[in-house]
Amino acid sequence: MTDERRSAPPHRPEGQASRKHQVAGHKPYFTGGGRPCPRWSGSGRRHPVSSVGEGLGKVEVRLKWDPSLLGESPRHLDIVAATYSADEPHGRPVYVVHYDSRSPDGTINMTRHSQTGQGFGYVEVMVLEFDRLSALYGRVVVGVVIHQDGGRRTFGDIANAGVLVVQRYTELLADDFTQVADSTATTVAEFVRNASGEWEMREMVRGFDCEPVPFTLEMGSVPSPRGGRTSKERPAGTV
Repeated sequence: MTDERRSAPPHRPEGQASRKHQVAGHKPYFTGGGRPCPRWSGSGRRHPVSSVGEGLGKVEVRLKWDPSLLGESPRHLDIVAATYSADEPHGRPVYVVHYDSRSPDGTINMTRHSQTGQGFGYVEVMVLEFDRLSALYGRVVVGVVIHQDGGRRTFGDIANAGVLVVQRYTELLADDFTQVADSTATTVAEFVRNASGEWEMREMVRGFDCEPVPFTLEMGSVPSPRGGRTSKERPAGTV
């Protein structure tokens, strides 16, 4: 049993994505088709998470799900983060971070990875260090995608799945994917710089129905929602 802070062994996808799916010279992500990526179910809500005058620092995104039943192909979910430039926050991502690739400066990386869901508690963890992220970047969108290697699977097919976003001991977001049960991928949250240059988080659970590759290119293409219901901070816990 591994600790969440222990890095997973390096792993590379079996195939290579086509050139059009490579982002800014970074490692290609996933194999799969490029069919249209319809969206979406769920709702996006503005979610203030830090005290006045204090932006986000080091944030963890944690993911859990139950392994496949005996005889089924493995259930493989992944956390994905797409980083956008300050000049084009809703354009194409400058780079995409996933299980096989961290950010060029090491500020966003996967510290724990699972291809099966086996393990205790949250089996996949991504760390984002916003206090170290270059001023060239103004927006980061984090999502979760289901690999479709064993046939079509949606979040409704994945038992006891959940995502948790925390900063130190403060829970920023917790979701069990119920509102995106018919989707094969979903955004979870967007992180943006405010007027004073500090980072803040907005909850953005929105489902997509597409293969992983087009999802990584489309997950941040829609402007963030305005206004909406807010949530209070709460001690970090489980979904």
